[in-house]
Amino acid sequence: MPALIVVPARFGSTRLPGKPLLAIAGRTLLERVVSVARTTAALVGDCEVVVATDDERIADHATAIGTEAVMTPDSCDSGSSRACLAAQTRAAKPELVINLQGDAPFVPPAVVAGLVHTLREGRADVATPVYRLDWARLDRLRAHKRTAPFSGTTCVRATDGRALWFSKTILPAIRDETRLREAGSFSPVWQHLGLYGYRMAALEWFAATAQGDYETIEGLEQLRFLEAGHTIATVEVEPPSHAMSGIDTPQDLKLAEETIARLGDPFAAH
Repeated sequence: MPALIVVPARFGSTRLPGKPLLAIAGRTLLERVVSVARTTAALVGDCEVVVATDDERIADHATAIGTEAVMTPDSCDSGSSRACLAAQTRAAKPELVINLQGDAPFVPPAVVAGLVHTLREGRADVATPVYRLDWARLDRLRAHKRTAPFSGTTCVRATDGRALWFSKTILPAIRDETRLREAGSFSPVWQHLGLYGYRMAALEWFAATAQGDYETIEGLEQLRFLEAGHTIATVEVEPPSHAMSGIDTPQDLKLAEETIARLGDPFAAH
């Protein structure tokens, strides 16, 4: 089942213009994400990598680091829409598309590979990773949301791993929490990693369909699938050691370099 990893990379970030070309510990952000994509492709087989961008400077840099680039309109309203357009330009359409955001350099290749394997082996329309929060992580998430209520997404999932819902609110509400804390080290809360794998048909449906009501309210594009009855498989992964969801500000760049200095550079492992 042929797969394509698309790295959407826009130049025009409001808070950090040109961020795919900015360096983190000697490697550009784009170079780091492409390295994750290439390693994943080698792990899963029958998989290609392409950078989808709206800017010639990013396309030139992709070419310089040995990766194919495709130009997509700056009118694309999401990374998923940009990934869909990039996939549609292929001579032979892939059956699976992974949207590996161009500002997420710390995603382990094994996590991305897990999405490909899940889609190849199952029947879900979409696959996305989640990890279970221990009580300490849940406490930190609650504290963080006091100042940044729309940072961090939780997932409610069925016993077979199907996603039942995603929310910026911490779900589920926990009754008798003291007893549960005494009973085990893990909470019932799952946190979502913003990474998606799609069947091509599902991705094309998404790109052609207007936002759903709850998607608009929560600001979560995956709710468009759930509102319409599509199946999202959640893939359980280990909590990320490099706990950064993306690079959005100059402060994030500084924090990324500090994280690499403390925990080691994942680029070297690729």
